[in-house]
Amino acid sequence: MTITVGERRVEGAADQTVLEALLRAGVWMPNSCNQGTCGTCKLQVVSGEVDHRDSPLDTLTADEREAGLALACQARPCGDTEVALRGADTGRTTHPLRDLTATVTAVEDIARDTRRILLGLDEPLAFSAGQYVELVVPGSGERRQYSLANTAEEDKVLELHVRRVPDGIASDRWLFGSVAVGDRVEAIGPLGDFHVPGPEADEGEPMVLIGGGTGLAPLVGIVRTALARHPQREVVLYHGVRGSADLYDLARFEELAAAHPGFRFVPVLSDEPDDARTSYRGGFPTDVFVDDVASARGWSGWLCGPPPMVEAGVRAFKRRRMAPRLIHREKFTPADSAQEA
Repeated sequence: MTITVGERRVEGAADQTVLEALLRAGVWMPNSCNQGTCGTCKLQVVSGEVDHRDSPLDTLTADEREAGLALACQARPCGDTEVALRGADTGRTTHPLRDLTATVTAVEDIARDTRRILLGLDEPLAFSAGQYVELVVPGSGERRQYSLANTAEEDKVLELHVRRVPDGIASDRWLFGSVAVGDRVEAIGPLGDFHVPGPEADEGEPMVLIGGGTGLAPLVGIVRTALARHPQREVVLYHGVRGSADLYDLARFEELAAAHPGFRFVPVLSDEPDDARTSYRGGFPTDVFVDDVASARGWSGWLCGPPPMVEAGVRAFKRRRMAPRLIHREKFTPADSAQEA
């Protein structure tokens, strides 16, 4: 069957969603959670029919279905189908979605209930810093999403930061349980629109980034990419966690600060007070940002973590006069059933 969007026509398999078929062909369309919960990939079905499968009613209402809307990450075409993106640039391109085979090369505990997993790929993966991959959980058929901490040049060994979710099929039972160096892992990627723009669109503006927990992962790749392009740019990275036991990669950020005078890393601990000896700040990172920055006009903002933190960050950025078009966000759902890192 064929799927047509704009002037592009691609072949889709019977078991593929609209989103997967388009991304595998290198046709860009908005996508974020790929679980049917965010609505980013909502599109118009111009002709043909789709099976909405498990599309949640609170993301795609009955009235919207009747009006021909669909969630591309859930909908499967029932035959030849034409779709239209809603107010999006159909001329954009993307890194094609691929099936990946990798080998676990390292498993490292880096903080309380947090692990770094390194996956060596059989073939390099083209992606943009900030994107994520889906891992197939062995023996379950389930898939789980993990952001990449890599820059685009680090395309043979993928770095994932994994938070333990109690009794989670992927994290607790597998990546904190049976996983071992040498294991083979199946995955697909890259996915997601939360990523650094291409060098031609990067003007070197000041940046502020706020990550909650392992929401730090994609920000690591974004920060390192931004500083490599514009070594003197101003970049402030806030990492919000519960306590000092949850912090990690402090030496990495010290090295970045030593090499780039405009870079500053600010650890923020919700369960501990300010500590002048360590430069740790108490409270929530979005509030600390408001205290630190009088105006963010002309800055770009990057938010990754639990939905309440991301929503608070958007409000904080707007309060400091950041243009909405420069606010980028990625929400991690707080369950083992969706994006975990």
